[in-house]
Amino acid sequence: MIVSASSLFFRHPGAEKDTLKDLTFSVREGELLCLLGVNGSGKSTLLALLAGLFAPRSGSLTVAGNELPREASKLRGKAALVPQDPDVYILGSLVEEDLLLGIDASDQAGKERALGFARIFGLERALDQPVHTLSHGQKRKLCLASALAALPEILLLDEPFAGLDHPSSMAVRESLARNKAAGLTQVVVGHDLDLMADLADSFMLMQDGGIIASGDKTDVFPRLLEAGVRPPCSWFTGGGPAWL
Repeated sequence: MIVSASSLFFRHPGAEKDTLKDLTFSVREGELLCLLGVNGSGKSTLLALLAGLFAPRSGSLTVAGNELPREASKLRGKAALVPQDPDVYILGSLVEEDLLLGIDASDQAGKERALGFARIFGLERALDQPVHTLSHGQKRKLCLASALAALPEILLLDEPFAGLDHPSSMAVRESLARNKAAGLTQVVVGHDLDLMADLADSFMLMQDGGIIASGDKTDVFPRLLEAGVRPPCSWFTGGGPAWL
């Protein structure tokens, strides 16, 4: 298992209650796990723990062979977190500068790999543009290209479809499919299940910081509405993905 958590608890400093409560789960290498739940259910906080940014209050957590928080520093380069707000992730002033920040200046293969991801996401003509001139969707794709260029072992995506138009959503969806075919482990937080339900290997439904259902769609989808999450249209119609 590339991720293994047991009786995991987390509480933000100064908070009176735990944000995450008694989480026990695992993620197989190469799996695409979809984290579900309404806002405030603990999904983004869990991603931050998996990236080594937060330390559990109690319980055990191992990610990519590293016990957290003791070995959190070893996760650098292994776990890539792409937050919902791209401006939190972007550090460079120009598109190409930001794209190459995680690549060593002497790593020509890494540079070519990063520029290849820029082409995949349609950013090749924007490389010399100031980052602030990009649209929200372009910024999201820049963040994803930068994360993938670092060749992580696990990709953590927080609401990758939020605020995207249809072409950009399709580009992100295609990226998830490519990553899955390449064997990259992905943990994706999302509300629009129509865009990714058929790609996910498993689902984990969270409510009030705990896990109320996990497994495949037959285990999780019947409980989505009671947790405030809209099931994909195909679940109601019995047809294929609604975006086709």
